[in-house]
Amino acid sequence: MLKDFKAFIQRGNVIDLAVAVIVGGAFGKIVASLVDDVIMPLLGKMMLGINFSELKWVLEAATEASDEVAVNYGMFIQNIVDFLIIAFVIFLAIRFMQKLKKQAEPEAEAPAAPAEDIVLLQEIRDLLKVKN
Repeated sequence: MLKDFKAFIQRGNVIDLAVAVIVGGAFGKIVASLVDDVIMPLLGKMMLGINFSELKWVLEAATEASDEVAVNYGMFIQNIVDFLIIAFVIFLAIRFMQKLKKQAEPEAEAPAAPAEDIVLLQEIRDLLKVKN
C-alpha cells in the first residue's frame, strides 16, 4: 500500500495539481486585494462615496444582549466582482494558451496525390460499377 501511495504521489498530474492549487490560492489573494483595495474604493468614489463593504440591510439592531443581525450585501457585491475578475483572467489565460498551441502545431499536410496507375484503376472500377 505504501508503494502504491508513493507511485501516486510521484505521478506528474498530482504534482501539477498541487502547484496549481498553491498558485491559485495566491492568485485569489491578489485578486481579492485588487478588488477590495483598488477597484471597489474607486467604484465607490464614482458612486458618490459609497463604501461597498459597509452596505448592509439590518434585520435586527444590536442590543446589549445580542449582536446586530444584518445581510451584508456590499460584501456580496465585492465577491461577485472578485469572481468576475478571476473568471476573466482565466478566460484570457486559456485563450492565450490555445493560441500558443495552434502556433506550435504544424499544419497537417495534404495527402499526396495517388499515383497515375491507381487513379486509372479507380476510374476503371467506377466504370464497371456503372455498367453492372
